[in-house]
Amino acid sequence: MFRLPHRVFGGVSCGVCGRRCGLREGMKGYCGLVERHGGRSVPRTGSYLVVPGTYYYDPHPTNCVADPVCPAIHGNGYPDYCLSPSGEHGYYNVAVFYGVCNMDCLYCQNWEYRRMARDLSPRISVEELVESVNTRTTCVCFFGGDPGPVAPHALLSARRMRKRAEELGLRVFRICWETNGLWNKNLFREAVRLSLETGGIVKIDFKAWSPETYHALTGIEPEHVRTIRENIAYVAERAGERREPPLLVVSTLLVPGYIDEYEIDMMTRYVAELDRSTPYVFLGFHPDYMLGDLPRTSRRHALRAVEIARKNGLRRVYVENIWLLSNDY
Repeated sequence: MFRLPHRVFGGVSCGVCGRRCGLREGMKGYCGLVERHGGRSVPRTGSYLVVPGTYYYDPHPTNCVADPVCPAIHGNGYPDYCLSPSGEHGYYNVAVFYGVCNMDCLYCQNWEYRRMARDLSPRISVEELVESVNTRTTCVCFFGGDPGPVAPHALLSARRMRKRAEELGLRVFRICWETNGLWNKNLFREAVRLSLETGGIVKIDFKAWSPETYHALTGIEPEHVRTIRENIAYVAERAGERREPPLLVVSTLLVPGYIDEYEIDMMTRYVAELDRSTPYVFLGFHPDYMLGDLPRTSRRHALRAVEIARKNGLRRVYVENIWLLSNDY
């Protein structure tokens, strides 16, 4: 339907994101954006200054994965990283939705991004994002899809948007990321630095523990799972440099039949061993994309996940999307 690659091996490694597709001449990467042409891996748009995606203004407060600790909602980090101790009502987040991803999640709730990757439309330029910053915008969040495969665009945009905010005299402009964590490690460190310095949050969707479950749900391989774990560990290591607002928020979608007690136990144990104060958010699942035959997450499933996470030592555990929870199992 979307004519995007399913498996990419055998050629020269593309290092833009953590998937590291092996591309031969004329081949597209898994993201559908990068193509091997003339001995180089280049974006099909011709430049990383313009990539598939769009943006919009999201008013505070909004439905964010980091809702329980978000400065714009609760005032965490005031006065250094927030305008008010009670949040930022009347201000906006620049929500940047990228039309590419390096996974193929069966339950993807933003699956429309694949049309953007296929058609290279709509497109968003770095300059457009810089111009989007105004005196009522206090943060930007890059998501999608995922920002990892377009990290050059996202990082350049973030740096220039920050500069634009300073020129406008904004006291606060946080840089946040919502990602699957499958980034090129060096580029990811730059993203983390920008969040750390500006009061932003790195929100990583930790989808599973075992490589087999990860592969079944998203299509990635064991080496990619290791990259995600290592990127989580890196953010957790840096988190001690700024406690409020927290630098790292980890989330997990409770997919019935896949994210069972073993997966929850291992994921939360891993994060707790890194830093017990890391906020961990469990999200309710609803049927979408290719997993339309599953029930919504049950209340029992969510409560058991919280119990396991706290038993493993995590101090800040939350359930979001509670309106989706069911009594189906």
